[in-house]
Amino acid sequence: MSNITIMRQVDSLPPLPQTILEIESFKKSKSSDVGELINIIEKDPLIVSTLLKVSNSAMFGFVSKIETPSRAVNLLGVNFTLSIALASNMSKAINTDLVAYGKSSDDFLRVANMQSNFLNLWLGKVDRNLRDALILPVFLQESGKFLISDAIKSQKKEQEFLKEIESRYDEIHNVEKEFVGITTSEVTSAIFKHWGLDENLVNDIKYADDPNLASVKAKEYSQILHIVKLVCNIVKPFDEVCVEKAKKLVVDFGYSIKPFEDAISKIEDRLLDEK
Repeated sequence: MSNITIMRQVDSLPPLPQTILEIESFKKSKSSDVGELINIIEKDPLIVSTLLKVSNSAMFGFVSKIETPSRAVNLLGVNFTLSIALASNMSKAINTDLVAYGKSSDDFLRVANMQSNFLNLWLGKVDRNLRDALILPVFLQESGKFLISDAIKSQKKEQEFLKEIESRYDEIHNVEKEFVGITTSEVTSAIFKHWGLDENLVNDIKYADDPNLASVKAKEYSQILHIVKLVCNIVKPFDEVCVEKAKKLVVDFGYSIKPFEDAISKIEDRLLDEK
């Protein structure tokens, strides 16, 4: 399956469920009525179960168990809730899996959660506006892997692809390009464009695998998404090779290294709590 075939598959995806459309409309309206958002979410059992699962993960470090959607939304915020809602419907809408990556839909959700938590820990004390703007794209940026996995399966190259990304886990996007001619970021961006989601979301994600191609406006966001994806990669998250590579990029892109290193240390502690 070539990149042309993948893009045709994107074009044939079903529309987003009504609940997601209502949440997206709520976000665009800039309403501050969280009760309205909770009412929308409670209509969809899949979103509710995913929201509670994610908010109770050790990576958030909440002291008490989150048992209701309203408490989860109030703790996580609108952008994070929208991210989880979209992610919970992603594999359902695309109707495929991550077999080529040796992962499951639950693994996808865990990596998305990991990337969002790492972003929060890194940028939370550096630039909250930047963090808030990136919570949604960082949670969703790996979504294109579902269609790439499908493409690899159609070629019957799952084992070959898996072997390659396990040895080159610090450049998964290059392996994707070699096998199917397109990267996860490009596919994800196309999916969200197809679904009519926010244009900034589409552009920020599109160049996350190669920030140098991004416009001046999207470059900073693409750089951060790239770093987070490298550190929290789906094959070997927080591997020393990727962390060291990311540190160099942090400095090259002009960010302070200490908040980044502190975030690495904190999230590694949280990951230990999961075991």
